[in-house]
Amino acid sequence: MLDSLLFDLMFVIFLGIASQWVAWRTRMPAIVLMSIAGLLVGPVFGWINPEASFGELFGPIISLAVAIILFEGSLNLDFREVRGFNKPLLRIVTLGAFIAWIAGSLAAHYLAGLSLAVSFVIGGLFIVTGPTVILPLLRQAKLKPRPAAILKWEGIVVDPFGALLAVFAFEFIQFINKDVTLQALLTFFAASIFAALLGVLAGKGLGWMFGKGNVPEFLKSPMVFAVVLFTFVISDEIMHETGLLAVTAMGMTMANLHIASIQDMRHFKENITVLLVSSIFVMLTASLQPETLLRIFDWRIISFVAAMLFVVRPLSIWLSTIGTDLTNKEKALIGWIAPRGIVALTVSGYFANVLLEKGYEDAELLTALTFALVFSTVVAHGFTIGWLAKKLNLASSESPGVLIVGGNRFTTELAKSLKELNHQVLIMDNSFFHLSEARKAGIPSQMGEILSEQTEYNVDLTPYPILIAATEVDSYNALVCSNFVPELGRNSLFQTALHKGDVSDINQSLGGSILFNPNETIYKLNDRIERGQIIRKTPITEQYTYTQYLKEREEDTLLLYLMRENGTLEFYSVNNELQAGPGDTVISLTRPTKELVKLQERIEADRSKQAQSKE
Repeated sequence: MLDSLLFDLMFVIFLGIASQWVAWRTRMPAIVLMSIAGLLVGPVFGWINPEASFGELFGPIISLAVAIILFEGSLNLDFREVRGFNKPLLRIVTLGAFIAWIAGSLAAHYLAGLSLAVSFVIGGLFIVTGPTVILPLLRQAKLKPRPAAILKWEGIVVDPFGALLAVFAFEFIQFINKDVTLQALLTFFAASIFAALLGVLAGKGLGWMFGKGNVPEFLKSPMVFAVVLFTFVISDEIMHETGLLAVTAMGMTMANLHIASIQDMRHFKENITVLLVSSIFVMLTASLQPETLLRIFDWRIISFVAAMLFVVRPLSIWLSTIGTDLTNKEKALIGWIAPRGIVALTVSGYFANVLLEKGYEDAELLTALTFALVFSTVVAHGFTIGWLAKKLNLASSESPGVLIVGGNRFTTELAKSLKELNHQVLIMDNSFFHLSEARKAGIPSQMGEILSEQTEYNVDLTPYPILIAATEVDSYNALVCSNFVPELGRNSLFQTALHKGDVSDINQSLGGSILFNPNETIYKLNDRIERGQIIRKTPITEQYTYTQYLKEREEDTLLLYLMRENGTLEFYSVNNELQAGPGDTVISLTRPTKELVKLQERIEADRSKQAQSKE
């Protein structure tokens, strides 16, 4: 198309983010769409070729992007997250990785026809999964905490070690062939240890500076960004591929220092990572040659990919987790999910060139082999992770759950209505007394501070994509909603109307959407319940339309939320007028019917008679 480096850069970024948006709208795996977009604009139509456009900068750009992505992922590796399942995780990243290396290398030799030397180099690299592909899949599938955490930790921890294992295999082969000395082999190990120590020191150094207040808030994220790049480059210059180990060690160190402002930095890094993952995947696939695409249909490559999918990965997981408390369902899911990504593509390209220079002619097959494995696993695992998780009952509830902060009469009745519609619900409050109504009604409740860091590790919040803050303190409700914006998105956060002040005086970027209408404070909502109002469910049909319902409802009826025909929930809020159609259900707070009032009076009379008879 346009012969301009600036245009190619813009086009790559645009395609990456557009792919992410389309994936969000269609609920398709983002990495699949990014790969397809890159293939279409690159080798298929020939519109761009980022590798040719960027020239010598192509490799460094990819490497720095991978370093940042890996650091951001490792910044989430808090050791408290693996309490209770550290044994299976340790087995998977050690014994499981070793089994995958050996089995993958033998598959490359006997099925793909590679020499043993090349097979063991590429077999080490193919143990990686990595955050660039695992994290988007986990966001999409919404797995239960344990399998999600194991896959996340494995992907981030094994990612640098896969690259290092490939380097080690290459150095060892050269040592056997007497191309390098024992001293050079020992240098490789020394450089790896140095990289890990450098990462730990960089992480602790930044943690100490932040803790002492030596870095202002506006400089914290940029400083972390700069130190990550510095640590990666220094390590990588000393020994190729050790930089990934350095930034992983740095991220894990900072994650476990529990720095007060780590959450802000994590959100900043997440935004950068989404941009980088989107762009890099498009760049790599768009840079492939048409001949490479044709070679992936070689029967040897197809058989190798099939072996990696259906034999090597499941075998490594099942054997390494013998004697652990992982269930068979968890083993089946983890044994299937292992998409390869950016690290495999970039590092295999490096080794393809190096091995060819060393005289291993079969190394020319590596690029096609790697892309075939990457694309096959991305597509296969991307389209099946959600389906398989649901089949194995390892996915969070299909119906969206609601987390309610604030225990009182109204929230208890609201939670009962949600539970009756088969939606998960949880009421949280830091007062045991405030939760008494919920306990009496059999509603799941949890005493604790929702803003406490410990809540993240003691309470599984994954099943609750909607949050309602309904305490008696307006400012606290706004603070709770603001705190969860990065995780849930502003459209999924609601708070009750302000008790004091005007909603128009509040900045719309603070807090959540005001529920129902500006006049219905939590005090008025509780008063409605005290006066005997009930929550009613009204189905909308083609015969009984939503317009008819609005005309015939009681005058003081308060519309609470809609349950759509597909089970999704939509809450009425200020500036959001919902429309219902056939199959939807309107849930409202209204006066009971005359028949129900008579029934309640009769029940009360019976209770009084029973009490008198006992006396």
